[in-house]
Order: sequence, then structure tokens, then C-alpha cells
Amino acid sequence: MNLELTVEDPRWHGLEALASRAIQAVLDRCGLDSDLCEVSVLGCDDTRIAELNSEFREKSAPTNVLSWPAEDLAADTPGANPASPAPDFMGEIVLGDIAISYDTCLREASQAGKAMDDHVTHLIIHGVLHLLGYDHIRDPDATLMEAVEVDILGKLGIDDPYNE
Repeated sequence: MNLELTVEDPRWHGLEALASRAIQAVLDRCGLDSDLCEVSVLGCDDTRIAELNSEFREKSAPTNVLSWPAEDLAADTPGANPASPAPDFMGEIVLGDIAISYDTCLREASQAGKAMDDHVTHLIIHGVLHLLGYDHIRDPDATLMEAVEVDILGKLGIDDPYNE
């Protein structure tokens, strides 16, 4: 897997290892050849992610994770699996970009009594699933996405974040 990591916030120690593990787990679950896949991850703070959230989603507040898929793979039918990405003319599968905020992740993990690494792993998995066409706007899609997240997290030894 080609992970392009940019760390803007120096508090992001170990982000490369967490991101690599999470992304690999998603690719394995989805049956994708990780040698062909490329994902970009930005480790930032609340100020930067709020700027991105405002620019791309017209929401002027920080959030935990944002995703920009390289292509729209979403299923037309609610609750159906998204389409699988295909390699481009170079044989690569460029999935897209993810930004994750240290401040929001730390705050959410602390409030939930979770380990920061587990929460960050969950959010990267969540972001990669968005790159692969999963979503949670429609209830059937949310049910599918959460089930996939829980399955992947379980294989990594991380508790179900939706069963609090």
C-alpha cells in the first residue's frame, strides 16, 4: 500500500503505524490488493480541519475525520455494497484523501473513556470506508457501514464503538 502521510501537528506520534494498520485491515476486508492502493492521510489539528470542513462541507466547525474519495463508488440502492474500485491505466487504485484532527480525536477518546490509538484506528477505518463508497446518511447505508467497521475493528482486537 502506498500511504502518503502528511503530519502538520507534531502531537501525531505514531500516526503512520496506526494509519497503515487501519488501512490494511480495510483493504483486506474489502478484498483489495494493497500493493495497488494509494491513500493520503493528513494529521492535523482542529484549526486546520475546521478550515477544510468549511471549505468542502460548508460547516464552520472542527470534526474528527474528513474524506475525499477519488471516485464515487456509492451504491444506488440503500444498504447495498458499494462498487469496487478498479485500477487506473497505470495499474494503481488511488482511493483518495483523509484528514484527521488530533484535538477532536483526543477530546472524543477522553470523553468516551477509550484509548486514543483505538479511537484513531476506528476513525481512519471510517474514513477509508468513505473512500470506498460507504456512507451513513441513509439508515440502511449506516447499518451496513457500522457492521463493516465493527467487523474490521473486531479483527484488530478493538471493541465495538457503537455498543457503549
